[in-house]
Amino acid sequence: MKKNNVPEVRFDGFTEDWKQSKVGEFYFFKNGLNKGKEFFGSGTPIVNFTDVFHNRDICFSKLKGRVQLNENEIKNYEVKKGDIFFTRTSETIEEIGYPSVMTDQPSDTVFSGFVLRGRAINEDPLEINFKRYVFFTEKFREEMKKKSSMTTRALTSGTAIKEMEFCYPKSKEEQERIGNFLKYLDNTIALHQQELTTLQKTKQGFLQKMFPKEGESVPQVRFPGFVGEWEELKLNTVFKDFIVPMRDKPKEFSGSIPWTRIEDIEGRFINGTTSGQYVSEETINSMNLKIIPKGSLIVSASATFGVVAIVNNNLITNQTFIGLVPNTNYNIDYLYAFFKSPNIQRKMKRESAGSTIFYISRKQFENMIGNFPVLEEQEIIGSFFKQLDDIISLHQRELEVLKETKKAFLQKMFV
Repeated sequence: MKKNNVPEVRFDGFTEDWKQSKVGEFYFFKNGLNKGKEFFGSGTPIVNFTDVFHNRDICFSKLKGRVQLNENEIKNYEVKKGDIFFTRTSETIEEIGYPSVMTDQPSDTVFSGFVLRGRAINEDPLEINFKRYVFFTEKFREEMKKKSSMTTRALTSGTAIKEMEFCYPKSKEEQERIGNFLKYLDNTIALHQQELTTLQKTKQGFLQKMFPKEGESVPQVRFPGFVGEWEELKLNTVFKDFIVPMRDKPKEFSGSIPWTRIEDIEGRFINGTTSGQYVSEETINSMNLKIIPKGSLIVSASATFGVVAIVNNNLITNQTFIGLVPNTNYNIDYLYAFFKSPNIQRKMKRESAGSTIFYISRKQFENMIGNFPVLEEQEIIGSFFKQLDDIISLHQRELEVLKETKKAFLQKMFV
C-alpha cells in the first residue's frame, strides 16, 4: 500500500517522504497582456493560449504569435526560463488550468491575457522537467477543477492556484530523474506520432495518384504490367444492391442481428455492435428492412462525411449509412480504397450540395460514376492499400500503448 507522501513507483536510492506545499509558498502570479487585434501579427514574440494548452513545455523557437509593444510593456509582461503558465479560461471545467513551462531562455517575449504566469518568489524548488508534469498529475488536475469557477465559461486565477497543494521530492536529483524519464516518453510519443502522420500523408498521396483524376481514365501511378484505360461505370453496374437503412431506432432490442452505428467501426471494418444491441428477424421483417450481408460496404449517406467500412458480419445500420453489395467481379479492398479516394470524396460532397445537412440518396449513389480497372489490377491495388492500412493501424496501437504507459507513470510516480 502506498504510504502518505510517497509515490507508488520510485527510482532506486530515494526513500525520503515527499513534501506537500501550497503553490503560493514558492510562486507568485501575474495576469497576461491584453491588446487590440490591430496590434497582433508582427513584432514581439508572445506566449498564447494554444502554446500552453497543447504543450507541457514551451520552446522560444516554436512561438508563432507576435504583437507590437513598447519597451515598458515588454518589461512588464516578460517571460523567463522556468516560468510556468496556466490557461486562465476554458469552455469546460475539465480543461481549465492546463500548465506549461518555458524550458529555454526566450528573448524579449511576453505572454497573453488568456494565460497566467507563475514565477518563483526566491529559489525555485522544482527542477524544470519535473515542473512540466507535477501540475498535470491527476491529483493536481482534480484540485484545479474543484477550486476553479464555472459560469458560462470555466475560470481560474492566480489567487486560486496559490491555494492549491502539490507534492514534490526535496531532492533535485530525484526530480531530475522523474522529469527526464517522462520527457523521454514524451519524445518517444512525439516520434511515433510523426511517423504515423507521415504514413497517413503517404496514404493520401497514393489515393490521389493511384486513382484517375476527374475527366481522366488512367491513374498517375500504376503497378507494372497494367496498361489501357480504366472503364467508366455507374455504380449500379458495380453493386447489385443498395440497402437503405432504417429511419427510426428499433423500439426494442432482442435477437441476433447486430444494430450498428458509426461508433462500431474499427479501422477498415465494422464487425458488429459494441453497444450490445441486436434486432430480431421478426422486427426486421415487420419494418420491411434488409440485412446488409457480410462482404458488403457501408458508406456514409448522411451526417459524418466520407466514412466507409467493410462489413464482416451480417448486420443492419442506423440512418447514417447505406449498404452497398458488390457484384462478384469486383474486389472489396479495391472498392474500400475507391470510396476513400479524393476524386470520389469530392463527388460525394457535390452530390450532397444543397442539403441542409450532408445527405446522398440511394438514386444518387446508383448514378454516381467511377473508373474501374480489370479485376487483377483491382486486387493488387486493394492489397496495397490494405497493407498500408494495417501498418497505420499498428502504429496507432503502438501510439495508444505509449500514451497509456505515460498516463500510468504519471499516476504512480507522483503523490
